[in-house]
Amino acid sequence: MSCHNCSGNLEETITDLPFKTGTSSIVIIKKLPVEQCQNCGEYLLEDPVMKKVDAILNGIDHDVELEILTYAA
Repeated sequence: MSCHNCSGNLEETITDLPFKTGTSSIVIIKKLPVEQCQNCGEYLLEDPVMKKVDAILNGIDHDVELEILTYAA
């Protein structure tokens, strides 16, 4: 698969990503499987991973300013 930004090669990797869930709320999901471009650093979440991330984000307390969670497949 190639990067939609620069056409570089995407490689499977595990990383930590922040998600802004409100005006003052951020959730960091650790150990998230992504496809990351080896050229520009752009990343892509596969559909099953994004569905799980959506479920995680829908289940959090939106009043908390910062939450750190670990992705579990």
